[in-house]
Amino acid sequence: MSQEAIITRTARPALVFGRPQHPPVLTKRARPTETAIQAFLFLCGALSIVTTITIVFVLGRESLHIVTSKYIDASGQVHTIKVWDFFNTLQWQPHRYKVGIAPLVSATMMSSAIAMLVALPLGLGSAIYLSEYASAKTRQIVKPVLEVLAGVPTVVYGFFALQFVTPLLQDLLGHETVEIFNVASAGLVMGIMILPLVASMSEDALSAVPRSLREASHGLGATRLETTLQIVLPAALSGIAAAFIIAISRAVGETMIMAIAAGARPNLALNPFESAWTMTGYIASISGGDLAFDTLDYNSIFAVGLLLFLLTLGLNLLSRQFVARFRAVYE
Repeated sequence: MSQEAIITRTARPALVFGRPQHPPVLTKRARPTETAIQAFLFLCGALSIVTTITIVFVLGRESLHIVTSKYIDASGQVHTIKVWDFFNTLQWQPHRYKVGIAPLVSATMMSSAIAMLVALPLGLGSAIYLSEYASAKTRQIVKPVLEVLAGVPTVVYGFFALQFVTPLLQDLLGHETVEIFNVASAGLVMGIMILPLVASMSEDALSAVPRSLREASHGLGATRLETTLQIVLPAALSGIAAAFIIAISRAVGETMIMAIAAGARPNLALNPFESAWTMTGYIASISGGDLAFDTLDYNSIFAVGLLLFLLTLGLNLLSRQFVARFRAVYE
């Protein structure tokens, strides 16, 4: 029988007692509860998007005031700020109408680099141990203990850096070398703070690698270390890189540790043992509630906040691109 005849025959309605019987029509049954849950979930997603857009709008609107307002000093002289003023000077002194952003950016990058030197190797090492070497019982004990560090308030980390790490560095390197407020102690403690983030996300990425790859490597005679370094790590590269970039974003945006332990001096020097003002530290220190509206100090808070938002947004976009480029899918 030809295919056309089969289609024609199956398309005909069935005969029941000599009468054509059409197939039943399937209709969707109303499920009010499921519809309400779906609407609620959609509302949550839409609300998060609207909130992000609102934050960008408010930061952008308030940041424009710094270049559109006119500032009058005590002598009656009128000052205006241009966009290029943020980049053509190396001094951050808003009270003197000098808004070079370089000291704040350099201190932020230096503290973040110090934090990464602590968090990345220790976090990745912890993840490798938990994923490849620790027994199930040890993993159940060690991983929750490690993640407890993520629940410690950042203000506690700030005072820990000021009262413990700074005196320790002064005893090791000398009081003349290490200032009371310095970027090094703040960066070291910030690395400890974000270590659980790196360890947890990296361990999840390593655990997601199929067991068959490990067994195939062992079957070819590779040791556990060789399997980890040559098979498991490359296979989990996208997840580990995403963990690193998210940790960097977390370090760039940290506030209380920088405000308490790093100091409040706009310092362009690259000496980590001196005090410096990071972008988040400046925002926390200057926004004490006693600033007059539409002054240069007030408007500069939003300009620094917008730059900080753009930096973290760029890092998150970079993370997504990297994950999409090197992601490995296993079936």
